[in-house]
Amino acid sequence: MKLSGEQLRALLQCIKPDDRIVVPPLIGYDSGVHRMGDQYLVVAADPCTGVPEEWFGWLLINYAASDVALSGAKPEFCTITLLGPRPTDPARFQRAMQQTCQAADELSIAIVRGHTGMYDSLNDLLGVCTVYGTVAPQRLITSGGAKPGDLILCTKPLGLETVTNYALAHKEAAQHLFGSKNPAEYSELVPMQSCVKEALALSEVEGVHAMHDATEGGFVAALNELAGASKLGFEVDWNKIAIQPEAVALQRHFDLSDAQLLAMSSTGTILVAVEPKAKRDALQALEKLGLRGYVIGEFTSYKDRILTKGQNIGAFPEHADDPYTAMMAATF
Repeated sequence: MKLSGEQLRALLQCIKPDDRIVVPPLIGYDSGVHRMGDQYLVVAADPCTGVPEEWFGWLLINYAASDVALSGAKPEFCTITLLGPRPTDPARFQRAMQQTCQAADELSIAIVRGHTGMYDSLNDLLGVCTVYGTVAPQRLITSGGAKPGDLILCTKPLGLETVTNYALAHKEAAQHLFGSKNPAEYSELVPMQSCVKEALALSEVEGVHAMHDATEGGFVAALNELAGASKLGFEVDWNKIAIQPEAVALQRHFDLSDAQLLAMSSTGTILVAVEPKAKRDALQALEKLGLRGYVIGEFTSYKDRILTKGQNIGAFPEHADDPYTAMMAATF
């Protein structure tokens, strides 16, 4: 669970400004950026814990690599930290590292350094990956680049990550709630929790101004952070949002509000600010990767954040109440 915006701002107050830093630690930004010669170096760090262990190393690499790619930089190098409770079977570390190396190889990322250790204060495997990539200054994309009139393009259905991980962690419950599909088949959807390839493809489209992964806090956190970073408002049409059918089943079972459904963690799903004339190119870039894009609204010069559902026009949720952790911990 992330700290609130207010808590994060208090936490970041002690960081001194530095002229070498292009994008310092800021709320709503997926990565930081600093100068390195005539290039920008993009840096992102992410933890990995509480995920299906057979996907641990793959997710460890792809979480941080996705954040770097969202800035338009190709992930190139990384460091890896693997921590476990004491004692942890060395074979468990070895399996996680083998997965990590394979995932890094798939993306042509070189592992530079790392740390492995066991600590009494931990009760499960924990990984931290820091990924680095370079981008030309004129090609840098940040959360603060959206412009009034930009369309809001969504790359994957809402709730895909939550549905996948729930099905893998709660096989019997998923079989009951989701119906016909064998819960084991959801393992084939785990790679959708990476957005490296589509982020890099979209970064090549002229007219893509900002991108943000709808991870913790789902669409609520991602849209509010994009709007806040870009100092804009937005209008979103509920009926245009692609929602994973199983996410609706989870909403009914756990008695979630629509706001909680919108806040459902959707790692791997990008919300993109793209100018209208570039819409076709952006959709075609996704289609080449086997993805279908959805235009769900637009950014506005006025600061209101509006959600339309049928004839009802109301305020978009201000805070993300992500049900992911509670659902994953619940017994059926």
